Amino acid sequence: MQVVFMGTPDFSIPVLEGLISSEKHEVTAVITQPDKARGRSGKLTFTPVKQCAVEHDIPVYTPVRVKEKEFIDELKNIPCDVIVVVAFGQILPKEILTMPKYGCVNVHASLLPRWRGAAPMQWAIISGDETTGITTMQMDEGLDTGDMLLKKSVKIEPDETDETLFNKLSPLGAKLLLETLDGIEDGSIKPQKQDDSKSTYAKLLTKELGRIDFTWEAVKIERYIRALNNWPNVYCSFKGKTLKVWKASVVMSDSEYKPGTVVNVSKKSFTVQTGSGQLEFLEVQPEGKKRMDAASFLNGNRLAVGEEAFM
Repeated sequence: MQVVFMGTPDFSIPVLEGLISSEKHEVTAVITQPDKARGRSGKLTFTPVKQCAVEHDIPVYTPVRVKEKEFIDELKNIPCDVIVVVAFGQILPKEILTMPKYGCVNVHASLLPRWRGAAPMQWAIISGDETTGITTMQMDEGLDTGDMLLKKSVKIEPDETDETLFNKLSPLGAKLLLETLDGIEDGSIKPQKQDDSKSTYAKLLTKELGRIDFTWEAVKIERYIRALNNWPNVYCSFKGKTLKVWKASVVMSDSEYKPGTVVNVSKKSFTVQTGSGQLEFLEVQPEGKKRMDAASFLNGNRLAVGEEAFM
């Protein structure tokens, strides 16, 4: 097939590279988000997908809005049997969805209809799901509401982070997409409607989402730490300064202390009371310093049991 690829972040790269290396398909163009200014210099930086496309000498288009007539007219002139979409970041209009012979196929990082939306991997961890996976879908005008084509599930481990789950699902998406295109071409895939009554929404991640509320139960806080490990990170206030929390474990005990109070200090860790259960801090990053284990943190910061040090 002749394929137009639409994607933006790192998660999209294995799928794009799988298409490029496939002998059955030709990537005729890549569509991605416009370059963004980064850092203090304001230097424009390619998206990961654009960088990959440039390295493989594939034509790249960066429309500000794919709905604009000028871009749609340009897209019509690109040879295309199917458009493959992986975390592109814009809603496609009906005119684009119906343009290719085989329509638009999306690679989504959840077992639809669960976790439609922008951050399915993170919300699966936050919610304590035991499994997740990849779904390929025939796109329609809704948000991840199209007919499902193929699915593949993976187990979410007790210590799973957004990064480790990313490393599982991204290559799985590449493999499942190639199987999907084969099935579409030979007619062996029978699309299945989604059960809208079972849908959940994975809302966009924000910086504010990472702030710890110590009145939450320890289990919930620990899930947030693992789910937001890559971005935006989980953080709290320690003596008026920001403290990022990279790794923690749940202690199924309670005390009479208020949430945010230190309940135990050892050589290698310290434990804080939450709304239910306790949170043992194992790896942190003080404001303006590097990431460190809790033992190193304690070398430079004295903590006492009963101290209401965390907010």
